[in-house]
Amino acid sequence: MALERTLVLIKPDAMQRGLAFEILQRFERRGLKLAALRLVHADEAIAGEHYAEHVGKGFYDGLIKYITACPIIAAVFEGTGAVAACRQTMGATKPVEAAPGTIRHDFGLEIGRNLVHGSANTDDAAREVEIWFRGQPVLDWKRDTDGWVFE
Repeated sequence: MALERTLVLIKPDAMQRGLAFEILQRFERRGLKLAALRLVHADEAIAGEHYAEHVGKGFYDGLIKYITACPIIAAVFEGTGAVAACRQTMGATKPVEAAPGTIRHDFGLEIGRNLVHGSANTDDAAREVEIWFRGQPVLDWKRDTDGWVFE
């Protein structure tokens, strides 16, 4: 499997609860490499672009209000099967259905406060990285430990 890049957002509930670095650390401990990191207070335009597929749904306005409520962290992680690895580390979207040991199981209770977003697939990842890092670098770099993590 080839190296992939994926977007992770540390959402407002995680930020307000002081869980941002605990969550980021779980991805790093998994072996994923951080390629970009940004603290951003999203405005309605960037939030609307990110959640465009939900326009017109009953929860859309609340979702935009939530994601723009305070600064969040946007991160790009890289690794073999990074999309699947991040989603597995996060757990099911509904925290009460997430497996023990996942971020959402360990820290969440409700779907509307599930702490973290991860790209669903590589196409979404490319689109979302462009939205959140437009005009900012995503780095290509090699860790000395990469050979011990990636085959």
